[in-house]
This record gives sequence, structure tokens and C-alpha cells, in this order.
Amino acid sequence: MTVQSVPLTIRMAGSTDVANITQSVAEAVAASKVRDGIVTVFVKHTTASIMIIEDEPGIRADTKTFWDRVIPPDPRLQHNTVNPGEDNGHSHLRGQLQGPSITIPFAGGALLLGTWQQIVLVDFDTRSRTRELIVQVLGE
Repeated sequence: MTVQSVPLTIRMAGSTDVANITQSVAEAVAASKVRDGIVTVFVKHTTASIMIIEDEPGIRADTKTFWDRVIPPDPRLQHNTVNPGEDNGHSHLRGQLQGPSITIPFAGGALLLGTWQQIVLVDFDTRSRTRELIVQVLGE
């Protein structure tokens, strides 16, 4: 069994910004020389999430609309009122709901994603930030 971790750093704009990281994950798997196994992608922040989507402009817009409807910005959230200057309580809640990681199987060194599936990082925060991710490859 082999385990390898690869750090990724991505500059994000916030406000439900979406970055396609599929190629970076595929490159990490290829560089590992592991042929068959699983890869976990984890974002080290509480106001961002990793998910799989069909990455096209309509879905990106729909994703932002969805999150704005489900957990809209609200200055009355306790995170915002208890912490002076904070305005991202909704960003934390979105991150909690979506989660910080996903796991994808791979075989023959290739990700086993469906035809339209793409791995994306979604930044829910209210300002731009640099996001740190870990891509961990496990297999043989």
C-alpha cells in the first residue's frame, strides 16, 4: 500500500467562486505512480468545499443561486455579531453543509469519473483568499 500527499494552492475570489481542479488531481495521481486506488481531495478551510459537478457556465450560475437561496448572507448570524468585523457566517454554514473533501476511485492511473463529472473547489467566503488543499493518493 502506498500513500502520497500533494499540496495544492489556489487563489480564489470568494462569493461562491468555482475553480476546476480535475486536471491537478489527475496529475497528482499520475505523478504518484500508483495504478489503482482512491484519491481524497481535502480543502483546509471552513468557508470552502470540494464537490463534483458538470462544470459548465449554467451549473456554475445555478450553484451560486442555490447557495444564495439555501443559506443567504445574514448580518444577524451569531458568527457575525459575536466577532466584530466578520460577515461570513453564511460562508461557514455553507462549508459545513457541503463538506471539505471527496474521494474518487482510480484505475490504471486514471480517475474513474463519469463523462461530465469534474472536481471543483467552491469558495464561499466574502473576499478573495488563497486556499490550501491536500490531494492524498492511496493504493497500489
